[in-house]
Amino acid sequence: MMYNQEAEQSVLGTVLLEGTLFETLTLEPEHFYEARHQKIYEAMQAVNKKGQAVDVVTVTNELGESINNVGGVMYLTQLAEAVPSISSLKHYESIVFESYRKRETRKLAMRYAEDPNDESLHRLMQRLEKMSEIGIEKTEQTTKEALIEIAAELMDPPDVNDRGFKTGFMDFDEMTGGVQPTDLVVIAARPSVGKTAFALNIGTGHCKNGGTTHLFSLEMPRKQLLYRMISAEAKINGQKWRSMLFSEKDFDRAMLAIGVISEWDIHIHEQEKTINQIKARIRKEVSAEPEKRHLVIIDYLQLITSSGRFENRNLEIGAITRELKLLALELDIPIIVLSQLSRGVESRQDKRPIMSDLRDSGNIEQDADVIGFLYRDDYYDKESEKQNIIEIIKSKQRNGPTVTVELYFDKECGKFKNLAKQAEEVLHR
Repeated sequence: MMYNQEAEQSVLGTVLLEGTLFETLTLEPEHFYEARHQKIYEAMQAVNKKGQAVDVVTVTNELGESINNVGGVMYLTQLAEAVPSISSLKHYESIVFESYRKRETRKLAMRYAEDPNDESLHRLMQRLEKMSEIGIEKTEQTTKEALIEIAAELMDPPDVNDRGFKTGFMDFDEMTGGVQPTDLVVIAARPSVGKTAFALNIGTGHCKNGGTTHLFSLEMPRKQLLYRMISAEAKINGQKWRSMLFSEKDFDRAMLAIGVISEWDIHIHEQEKTINQIKARIRKEVSAEPEKRHLVIIDYLQLITSSGRFENRNLEIGAITRELKLLALELDIPIIVLSQLSRGVESRQDKRPIMSDLRDSGNIEQDADVIGFLYRDDYYDKESEKQNIIEIIKSKQRNGPTVTVELYFDKECGKFKNLAKQAEEVLHR
């Protein structure tokens, strides 16, 4: 099962029979199991590089005195004569790749078994991920096919409201089209400004629209998050969970909210702490129910750990964001990750965050499709005229403008609202 001699011989024989097919192969010498087959393939590569036709004669000349080590001219001739049809070349090549992946996977697993620890496990998972892609040809859409698809869209425009996952915040959705699949969205703020509450509002809003939300909480336990969700849904003061002293009205609202939340397709993951664990869980959830509209929220970036070794934390954070972006692309889902800000923002007169305030920034700016900062004027100035107003400062949007939108933030219950909606509620009180 680790080696298929017939497949290796068929690949080499087909090329010796029809040398022009060599250009269609993506194999390398190390993918062959037999040493003599590796040498023959190396000779083929050398002949092709010289611009010569690949056949029994040119390969024999290239091998020179080592021809006898691979079985002689007779073996090359036999390889070519034994090929029933050149049309099966890609099938033979895929078998050689499959055998190689099995051999290498076994080696990696045995190496890990000799010294099992977190670091070696991290290396094993990274290498297995790369190994699974070797020899796998992905079908790409041609330019013509893409143009036909665009023309069809022009003739029958898709509903722009179906492109992204709506947050329910009108101004935010208008500027972004909602949270887009394949996007890595970074939401950053200073502690206690409201980034977790904002992320929960987006996640629960997605559930209300029939979506599936996966919340990875690396800091706050499950029950604390559920307390927050209940408070926001029931519009009750979140501080009351400390004493459990609720009015009869609060109690009724909370019980009603619990019933509503129980119907949402929301999953809270609190065991996964490393980037590999998080990626494995996301892949498992999405592959189990691929038809669902999955949204991932991670709270927060700086708490994710990696078993790899990096020169500094910036490089480690950069590697993590890169892996998250690639995962979003692979699974065609949006991933929202919360991030801390450095204390540098506190030393400026204008404390609105900017890109350089991202803590352990690494490649965050490069990998993220959208970067949003949360800013509250009343966080710094208790007498501010903008009480309970939070600014969502979009400092980067790969496919759109960078703008600032304002939302009303009810800090007591952790609920974000459109300003127009909040004004309407005030008028009807």
